[in-house]
Formats: sequence, C-alpha cells, structure tokens
Amino acid sequence: MYRNHNCGELNIKNVGEQVTIAGWVQKIRNLGAMIFIDLRDQFGITQVVISAENKSIDKTILDNIVTECVISVEGKVVERSNKNPKMLTGEIEIEAGTIKILGKCKNVLPFEINSEKVGEVKEDLRLEYRFLDLRNEKLHNTILLRSEIMKTIRKKMDELGFAEIQTPILANSSPEGARDYLVPSRLHPGEFYALPQAPQQFKQLLMVSGFDKYYQIAPCFRDEDPRADRAPGEFYQLDFEMSFAEQEDVLKILGEIFTTVFKTHTNWEVDETPFRKIPYLEAMEMYGSDKPDLRNPLIIKDVTKAFEKVEFNAFKDKVVKAIVVENGAEQGRKFFDSMTEYATQEVGAKGLAWVKVDKENVLSGGISKFITPEVQKVLENEIGMKENTAVFFMADELKQVQKIAGAIRIELGNRLNLLEQNVYRFCYIVDFPMYELSDEGTIDFNHNPFSMPQGGMEALKTKNPLDILAYQYDVVCNGYEVASGAVRNHDPELMVKAFEIAGYSETEVENRFGALYNAFQYGTPPHAGAAPGLDRMVMLVADSKNIREVIAFPKNKKARDLLMRAPNKVQEKQLKDVHIKVEEEK
Repeated sequence: MYRNHNCGELNIKNVGEQVTIAGWVQKIRNLGAMIFIDLRDQFGITQVVISAENKSIDKTILDNIVTECVISVEGKVVERSNKNPKMLTGEIEIEAGTIKILGKCKNVLPFEINSEKVGEVKEDLRLEYRFLDLRNEKLHNTILLRSEIMKTIRKKMDELGFAEIQTPILANSSPEGARDYLVPSRLHPGEFYALPQAPQQFKQLLMVSGFDKYYQIAPCFRDEDPRADRAPGEFYQLDFEMSFAEQEDVLKILGEIFTTVFKTHTNWEVDETPFRKIPYLEAMEMYGSDKPDLRNPLIIKDVTKAFEKVEFNAFKDKVVKAIVVENGAEQGRKFFDSMTEYATQEVGAKGLAWVKVDKENVLSGGISKFITPEVQKVLENEIGMKENTAVFFMADELKQVQKIAGAIRIELGNRLNLLEQNVYRFCYIVDFPMYELSDEGTIDFNHNPFSMPQGGMEALKTKNPLDILAYQYDVVCNGYEVASGAVRNHDPELMVKAFEIAGYSETEVENRFGALYNAFQYGTPPHAGAAPGLDRMVMLVADSKNIREVIAFPKNKKARDLLMRAPNKVQEKQLKDVHIKVEEEK
C-alpha cells in the first residue's frame, strides 16, 4: 500500500496515529537540525518533518529528494507547534519514520509550477509540458470543476427525462458554417469521412426514430481559427433534442440547465428564469452585438434624424449612433483621445466623435460646435444627454456602425469599470434572420440551415429572403454565446424550398442530406433542440478569460498540440493505405 490517507484529510483527531501518505514534493526547507517537506496530492498538502537524529532514513534518499519528485512517507501524526490555519492539515505534521522515492524528477523544471508567476510563462512552453502545468493548483482545480459540472449536467438531464445516446464520430460532410476535418477511407478510395461539426443530423434522425428526448455531451470538430473563447479543432457541447417541442419548450429547458449548473458551482448572483428575451435586430440596435453583455449599463441610441440638418460631413448620408456615459464629462482629454485611437486602430472606424456636457449644461470639446441648441434639445429628450455626461457618436452604413458602436460600448464599459461584478446576466437572443448575404453577394444561411422559417412555406414563397426570420435562438451570458438552437424544419418540402433559396437544388439536398431527406418521408414529429457549449460554460463558472485554461489538453493558438506534437507527418505507407499523395508546396 502506497498510502492509507491522502494529503488533505489528516487533522488534530489523528494525532498519535501511524499513517502512510504519498504525493509530490511541493517545497523543501532544510534547517540543518530539521528538514521540512510540504507533500502535495490532489486533496491537499501535509507537512512532513525529518529530524537529523532520525537514523532510520538513508541520507542518500534525502539527497535525491527534489521538488516535484514523488515520495511516500510512513510516520506518526503529531500536533504542530506553529499551526497554519490556511491549510486543511495545518494543525498537524508527520514525523517521518521511513521515506521511499516512488518517482524521480529532474533537478531543473521547465517552469515553476505553483508560482504566482506561472501566468507569465510562455503559453507554448506550458502546453509543451502540460502534464506539469496541470499540477498547478488553480488549473488542476478547474479541470476537476469541469468534471463536477458534467456530473451536474447528467444528473439534471436525467431528472428532465432525457436519454443519453451516443452518435457517430466518423460521419459525412455537412455545411455547418465551418471547414470540416476530413478522414480518408482506406476501404473506399477517394472517399472521405468528416468529423462531425455537431451531431445535428443524427439527433434529428433520433427524433424520427421515436426517441422522445435525447442528449449527450458530444465532441464537435471544426477547422476554425483559434481565439480566446473558442478552442481550435475540437470542443464539447451538451447536445439535446426534443420531440413534439416548440421554441418555448426548449428555452425553458435551457433556463433550467444554466441556472442549475451556475447556482450549484458558483456563489455569484445568477439571473432567475425565464431569462430576458431579446430579438436579434433589437440586440444589434441596442448593443451592437448578438451576444450582449448585460452587466454593462450602456445602451446604443440611434440619432440619425437628429443630425439630418446638421452640416457635418462625417455624418452626411450616414447612420449615426450615440452612447451616453453618465459622469463622462469628468474624464480628461487624454481619455477621449485614447478612445478615438482605439476606434480607428482597433475597430476600423474612420473616427470617433464626442462631446462633453458640463454641470451648467454647456457643451465643450469634440464636435460641440456642430451641435446647435435645437439639436442639443433633441438629444436631451431622446437619448438623455444631460449635465455631466459625455456622448460618443459613430457614423457609417448600418451594419458597420452597429459593429463599431458595439465595440465602443464594450471598451467604455471596461475602461470605466461600469460592469456589474460577481453576477451572471443571461438572456435569450431570438428571431434570427433565416438568410444573409454572403461575401459574394449571394443568399446564404445566417445560422443553422435545418431551422424552421417563421411563416413556413408561405414566407419562403412570398417574402424577400433577407426579411424571413427563423425559429432560432441563442443563450448569452456576460457577453458570451453559451448555447445555440432552433426549431427544426421537419417538412421535406419546406426543407427543399429553404435550401433552394440558398442555392441548393433538390438533387443536392437529397445527395448531401440523404438520410434526413429520406427519413422525413416516413412520418416526422415536430422537434427542436439546442446545444450549450460545455467549454464556455466551465470558462464562465471558473471566471477564466482563456478557454484553453478549462481544457485538459488544448491546442495552442496555431492549432498545434505541442505535447503530443500533432499534427505531424506520417509514413509513406500510411498515406498509400488511404490512397493519399502529398504534394509539397513550391
């Protein structure tokens, strides 16, 4: 037996007992007459004391004990003279009788594991030695938190009557909005599997198969560029689907999932259900984003009409948005200049207009000379421009000015510390457009191609595609999209028409989505579902700013696994087996 107690459970009640513990050496303090070792495992730290008078421990063993090596210690539990109330085991220590080295460690570590400066270590070095990085207490506990959240999710889904069913990993290519990861087939030359971007088609087929409620914590694969809130390559989501369900049924389930998970695993304030429901177009108008951070009190206002008769070329024939900042007039010129620099260099704005209103209601700075008393009165009445405020103005075509204003709103909230602290603010974003214009100017799906259009076949036949809304919805928390879902288009005729508008012929639909197209001919119940993102959920609960910190073995910013050295080149024979020939770029 390597141990009969872990390093976090011994206390004053164990004094006098002979125990055996094992773990990693966190710290060594050699005081000559006494040697103190902090021994760590997943459950805590216990102090071990070795007296110079102890002749039962071989000196060569002590000489080989270094930080992060693994040892077992057998000895007697005694009361500490200098108790440490910050430690679970701070009232006791173990007088070592025997020590064994179970796992040697190099004398020099790539970086200090439990140092407060671990965040300053280059991320690629930490990822290369991820097995060491994961020993860091904060990171280690985050991965354990992820495990506990998954247990909570499974328990909740069971309570709600969902059956856990696994779907295939080797699947077919599907237009989910990102590039596929392709897997060549050995048995079928020239043909490829695709790793699923989501279990979308499979979960719909389960509804056709008569399963009432399905879920799984599913791995998904998308060849996307990395960013702070999106892991490259693969991610996990709580995927679920419900038969005979409408939008409100799914939103209710989503609310229960999020409130259960967040209230169970954090002491921050969590919004009660039902969450606030915000239509997509309203979100873009008020917040400049379809994932608004509701902790930020700033609201974007449209002031285009107020400036229609103002001779100011920067606003001429443009959509003009404004953000009013309470007590903003107290900021100095340097603040306004830095915000302008941010707008032009980071957001892509042509400029950032602003004005200050002093305590006597007198305008100054920025574009104050262009604001007539009449316009000032309109702005006072319509957007609340009043004493001691500052107002920021942005002008451009509609979509661009919304994007700019959204970024400025976020930056102002952060720079001025306006965000509510220690709270989770949730909302549903609903009524997404069914279609959008692609970069090439063609009609494309805006969100999920398998969604039900609002208005059904009549809307598809009579409306401008860009005016058609879909029964699609997101859940947003503190500025992050944490779930996405839709009511599914379960009618084969509707499905064909919806894809036809996006440029797909019926033959293409039948070829690319043959399983769904065929299954829908044999009695399909109305169904709907959603997929909360597990990684983002854990990131928010753990109050982490980087999604790689909540994944045990993540890839780096260039989508490389530095620990396992993937992707890597394979042997020529392996390529021949799957009928692949690599052409080197010149």
